[in-house]
This record gives sequence, structure tokens and C-alpha cells, in this order.
Amino acid sequence: MKHARIAWSGAVQNAIESEGQLRITQGPHKGHLVSFDDVVWLPPLPPVPQARTVIALGLNYADHARELEFKAPEEPLAFMKGEAAFIGHKALTKRPAEVKYMHYECELAVVIGRTARHVKKADAYDYVGGYTVANDYAIRDYLENWYRPNLRVKNRDTCTPIGPWLVDAADVPQPMALKLQTTVNGKVTQSGTTADMIFDVSTLIEYFSSFMTLQPGDVILTGTPDGIVDCQPGDVIVTEIEGIGQLINTITL
Repeated sequence: MKHARIAWSGAVQNAIESEGQLRITQGPHKGHLVSFDDVVWLPPLPPVPQARTVIALGLNYADHARELEFKAPEEPLAFMKGEAAFIGHKALTKRPAEVKYMHYECELAVVIGRTARHVKKADAYDYVGGYTVANDYAIRDYLENWYRPNLRVKNRDTCTPIGPWLVDAADVPQPMALKLQTTVNGKVTQSGTTADMIFDVSTLIEYFSSFMTLQPGDVILTGTPDGIVDCQPGDVIVTEIEGIGQLINTITL
């Protein structure tokens, strides 16, 4: 099932995909069908009682590491992100006027479904609640070191569109065999597959849960394949993952 969070009729609503529309699942409008074009799409993440942990991966595809002329990491290269970076489907991402190079990153986002601590790789998928698409923009002007991207590179407001759907884990039987694609103004600029991850989803969950507790609603952004392109104001970026969804985003000043 594909879940969404939207703003419609003056309130935040939970919805699912139904008959090519959005069906409201709670509240006074429960069961009502709404057009995709009549709502504001929000990040499709479940509410959490505590601060959400967002972990992002760098250089997790060997082809992307080669593209950057950098050695692939021998263990997961991770950094933390704030939730304020997230925006929804069809929202606007701001490109700072002074920067020279800002590129998209189409990524499979893993949403944790239950508390995970010291999880073994063989059991890791039991802890996944669902998957969505993320576009984790990077501003290379501010990069100090490929292994340590600072906050201005990867943790900026509006620079991580996510959505439109949160797809139940049960509906994604092979998360490590999904095609990824990015288009800029309709032209394909990135094409890959999750099969090329250096550290797959189960490895990442085992690794992170070995030293920290992952809570329901936490998010792991799993990295991007090669094919980065500088994005300019007015560009329409579509990041798509097979079976998960198509995430549309526009660059603005």
C-alpha cells in the first residue's frame, strides 16, 4: 500500500493511493477521494514522539565514488541530517544565489518500523516499516572533505525532497533490485540500480543498530549512483525509484 501525508481542506490528512487518486483515511473526511493536483504534498513520514533520527550515506555506490575519483569506503560513511531539510513532492528547493555547483542525489530512503538494537543482518528487513524516494541535494561549493561533508553541503532547509509515497515494506519484496532514474527538464541524467550499493539495506541496519538504537520513524538515506548534474533555478528534477514512486521537485532562487 502507498501512504501519503497531505495538506487539504485546511488540515494535514493521511491518505492512501486509490483509483488514481488520494483516499483520506482518517478524520471527518475519511473515505473522500481527492485529486493529486488538489493537495499540498508533505513528507510521507509517520509522526514520532521524539526527535527523528535521519542518517545519510555518502559514497555508497561504487560508480559514484569512481565518478568523483574517490576510493570507495570500507565501512559505511554516514552523517546525520536534521528533519527540517525535508520537503514534500512538488515543492521548491532553494539554490543559494552565490553557489557554483548544486546537484541532486536520487536515493532509496528506508523508514524504520520498530525499535532496532543489535539487529542481525538476517533479521534486518523485519525492522523496516517502508520505503520512499529522497532527493538529497548537495552543494559542492562548501565541501571540505569528501568523507566529512559539512552542514552547509547536505543539511540545508528545503534541500531534501522526500516522497510522494511511503510504500509498505511488504510491498517491496526485493529492495536491492530496484531501478533508479533522475531526469532534469525531461532528459535522463542518472540511471542505476540499488543492486549496486556497496552496503545494502540489511548491512546498514545491522551496522547502525550495533552502536545506536533506531526508533520507529527514523530514516536511512542510502546514497546515490553516478550521474550528477549541476541544477539551475527553474530546473524540474524528477527522481524515481521502481515500485516506490516518482518525486518531482523544482529549483528556485
